[in-house]
Order: sequence, then structure tokens, then C-alpha cells
Amino acid sequence: MQFVVAVVGKPRDVHLAGAIREYESRAGRYWPLAVHEVREEPARSGSADLVREREAERLLAAIPPGAQVIACEVNGRSMTSEQFSRWMQELRERARDVAIAIGGAYGLGNAVKTRATATLALAPWTLPHELARLVLAEQVYRAGTIARGEPYHK
Repeated sequence: MQFVVAVVGKPRDVHLAGAIREYESRAGRYWPLAVHEVREEPARSGSADLVREREAERLLAAIPPGAQVIACEVNGRSMTSEQFSRWMQELRERARDVAIAIGGAYGLGNAVKTRATATLALAPWTLPHELARLVLAEQVYRAGTIARGEPYHK
């Protein structure tokens, strides 16, 4: 069983990239975690729909076959940190790979949304995809500390 974060693009800001790496590293101590970055489609390639479609193809190719796909969407399921921790533990107990997909600047393509069995809201507002990745990494780390009863989550 593995948790996969499938994300469009690499963080451009060096400080944001460092924070993301730090929290993904911390989270990896608690959960079997893999991160797959796929190339962003240049906006000049065409319409927003075309960009989303091409990025969706790359995201789906990065997701292990048979994995349960969770789409990060602003209108997705909202949870407290404690609920998220319990949810992650339940997913881990099913012994099936789980991929959490974060779209690019234009969001997720329909192919990813169609494949997803659930949606997850990281905030009630739209986040830049790099910031969404940081928020997810921190919450996955926090979920691990909650599951083990450690003091990080006060």
C-alpha cells in the first residue's frame, strides 16, 4: 500500500520548494509516500481545456494501475485534521494504493475527475497548485502525528 501525490509541475519558488520537501519528508516517516511530479503544459499550447486535458493524461500515467484516485477540488470533501487522519488510516488498512491528484494552474482535467472515487478540499478557496501541495504535505504529516498520538497537533 502506498500513498501517491500526483501533482502538476515543480515548485518554482526555492523557499516554497524547500518547505514542500521538508513536509513531504516528514510525512514519509508516517506513511508510505511517493510524489510524482508531471510536466506542466504551457498555457500557450491552447485553451484551458486543452491544457487540463494534456496534464490529466500525464497525471493518470503517473498513478499506479488500480490505485484509488482522490481529486483535490475546491468543492471536495472538507475534513478537520483529526478526520483526515482517521480517513488516511482507513485508506491504509484497505491495503490498496491511493493517489491524491493536484491539478495545475487551470485545475484538474475531466479524465482525472472521472477516474476519481472521491474529492478532497484543502481549503474553501482556490489555492495555487504549489501552495495546495504544501498544505497537503503538512496535513499528511499532521495526520501521521495524530495517528501516533504525538504532540505536534496541539
